[in-house]
Amino acid sequence: MKSILRFLISRVFWKHIAIIAGISTLITITIFVGLKIYTRHGKAYAVPDLRGLTVEEAEMVTNARRLRYKVSDSVFISHEDRGTVVDQNPPPNFRVKENRTIFLTINAMNPERVAMPDVTGVSLRQARAIIETQGLQVGRLIYVPDIAMNNVLRQQYQGEEIEPGELIVRGEAIDLVLGEGLSTRTTYVPDLLYLTKEEARNRILEASLNLGATLYDTTVHTADDSLNAFVWRQRPEYSEDLQIRLGSIIDLWMSVDSTLLPVPDTLDFLFPDFYDEDTIIW
Repeated sequence: MKSILRFLISRVFWKHIAIIAGISTLITITIFVGLKIYTRHGKAYAVPDLRGLTVEEAEMVTNARRLRYKVSDSVFISHEDRGTVVDQNPPPNFRVKENRTIFLTINAMNPERVAMPDVTGVSLRQARAIIETQGLQVGRLIYVPDIAMNNVLRQQYQGEEIEPGELIVRGEAIDLVLGEGLSTRTTYVPDLLYLTKEEARNRILEASLNLGATLYDTTVHTADDSLNAFVWRQRPEYSEDLQIRLGSIIDLWMSVDSTLLPVPDTLDFLFPDFYDEDTIIW
């Protein structure tokens, strides 16, 4: 026991303790410095906006910013320049570390083509699902006298019948010739106010009607504006009792100015399930 105590208070023991503490401190400092160098702590770069650039131009910009790029996808957008960047991830101005890879979506040089499906003999609902699954969209609905209501009689592209299997540019519109039944049938006009164009188009098709003219006001300047624009007026106007013939056209007026929308009755808007003309039930 005395020998252990003598060792603990000896100069040799404390010398070893000092050596161990020094080595531990050196290792800790080395680790922190190494991590700081490896992660380049506190140094980040703003991602440049590469949209609209060619792949070659994007490469020069990313190299100058000490970043990398990779083409991860391609689409075809007719109104964009072919071979240019249409989307990127991370987005512009997002701060990243050096050598971070920016994933690019390129507008293809040539549009993708898909095979025309066969939708004759099925219902409008089934035909629409098949056509959209194939990457196409439903165009005009043309109603003709036929015993089968909303049954697809013919499929057309640009005014001509198109056979199943024919190659067609993805995203194109297919017109459908449908039966209207033995008598002249009508449908109710849907309420399209507040909806985007795509939402309104879907509701119009569900009502067996056609989208007519789409008119944008002066508040719509960019592609993003057109996507966010909503219907502030429609023709024919919505009415609970108004019915029009199947296949009729509905025109839309679009805007991003919410002041153009009609102001709903305050009580009816806040309490639609409890409001009565004569009594308010709480």
